[in-house]
Parts: sequence; structure tokens; C-alpha cells
Amino acid sequence: MEKSAKAAKAARPAKQAGGAVEPAPPPVPLNVPVADSHTHIDMQDATVGQTVAAAAEVGVTTLVQVGCDLERSRWSARVAAEHDAVWAAVALHPNEAPRLELGGGREALDAALEEIAELAARPEVLAVGETGLDHFRTGEEGREAQRYSFRRHIEMAKRLDKALVIHDRDAHEDVLRVLQEEGAPERTVFHCFSGDAAMAEVCAAKGWFMSFAGNVTFKNARPLREALAAAPPELLLVETDAPFLTPAPYRGRPNAPYMIPYTLRAMAEVKGLDEDALAEHVAANTARVFGY
Repeated sequence: MEKSAKAAKAARPAKQAGGAVEPAPPPVPLNVPVADSHTHIDMQDATVGQTVAAAAEVGVTTLVQVGCDLERSRWSARVAAEHDAVWAAVALHPNEAPRLELGGGREALDAALEEIAELAARPEVLAVGETGLDHFRTGEEGREAQRYSFRRHIEMAKRLDKALVIHDRDAHEDVLRVLQEEGAPERTVFHCFSGDAAMAEVCAAKGWFMSFAGNVTFKNARPLREALAAAPPELLLVETDAPFLTPAPYRGRPNAPYMIPYTLRAMAEVKGLDEDALAEHVAANTARVFGY
């Protein structure tokens, strides 16, 4: 078998007994430790301890665990309080806001936002997020609730002096408009950055951080790589968004924080930087934006 064919076979999702997809092999460890700036441990098939240990073995020594609704945000804060390597971000995901309002009206949404604010005030919670706008999964009928929730989260982050972590899916202009109207917090992160090079330049001019995930390695992600090329190293973060967006060549297998080196090395290639140099930027940026 030719070398290229062997590599393709190795990257193809492998089935374990019972039909489960076999995890990707661990990468060569990084020389410079970094953080996974956005992960969902609660959605992964491992304990918190196992996830932390596997990540640490490859040089990923800090994890930012992100809650997307009340239950997951409570869990995130609790886990961050119990594990030194884990910090939390809490919020109502953009798609959670219209769901709550549909089920219980604006009062239900407001009540949930109040509890998020209580959780966000805890010392182990370093960020308000992921919040923002999602025009992919929510139609026009739910977007007013999304905008209302987004504005409340922005106010919360500023009042509590926490970082703001933004989910922006097919909503670039609307997200930028709301940030302009409300005034973005001093520390703002575009999670799983999905804009083009022009948007990266807008974010850079504002001093907003851009976090790139495994989809930057996908073959059809040329605009995303162009955005990465335009983004200053001092505003870059790396994330898994695990269990989603597993980087190539292991797309289709479950993602986890230990996969960060694959994405970081691909980012370094796009930036024309030595991987250690990029890792130093990413490590310092993540600590600076989240304040740990």
C-alpha cells in the first residue's frame, strides 16, 4: 500500500466493538503548554479527570469548560471549582434564548439570565459565554429573543468584569452591530471564528480575540485560513469546541482537548510561524483574555 493510501486509511474513522468510533491517536506533545479556550467536557465520553490528564500529556494544561444552558452552566462552575486545570464560562446559548421564551415567555428568559449572572460572579467562572447570535438554526421569529439575550450577556460581562465569549453563526453583521450599539467588553472573544479576512481585520482593529478550531484544517476552509492569515498573533486563541469540529485528518472521530496540537500546528503553518512561537502567543493570549 502506498504511503498516502496508508495515511488515508489511518485517518478514516475506525469502529470499535459495539459500533463506537475509535478516538484519534494522541499527537506529539507540544513543547510550550497551551490552553483549550473552548470545550464541552460534559458532552464528551470521558470523565473530567481523564480529559484533563489526556490533555496534559500533550501539553494542553488549561481547559475552559463552557456551559450553554442553566444545567450545563451549573455543572461547568462546579467542575471548575473542583479541578485546578479547569475554568468555566457560563451563558445561555443563542438558540437557548428563544426556546426559553417560547416555553415560558420573557419572564422565563429573564429568570434564567439572572441565574447565569449569579453563576458568572463566582471566582472560578472567568467568562460569560457562549452567547451571541445564530441565524443558522434560529429563524427570524426567534431572533429578537436572541438579540435581547445577547445584550443582557454583554451588560453582564461588563458589570462583572468577565470576558465575553461570542457564538456567531451566519450572523456576522448583526453581531457586529449589537456589539457596536452596546459597547463590547474590554475582553471579547469570537469563539470558533467563522468570518473572512475582512472581518478578522475588523476584530483586530477593535482588539477582539479570535479563537480558531479544528475546522480551520478542513479542505473547504480556505476563507477561514485567509482570516487566520490576517489575524495578528497577539489576538489568537486555539480551541477544540469538543466534541465537535475534530481537525483533519481525523474528521469524523470524537474531538477532545488532547487534539489541540493538531490544530495549533496547522495554524502555525498558515501563519508561517514556528509552532513554539505560536504556542507562546496563544498561551499568553488565553491567560490575558480570561484573566487567570
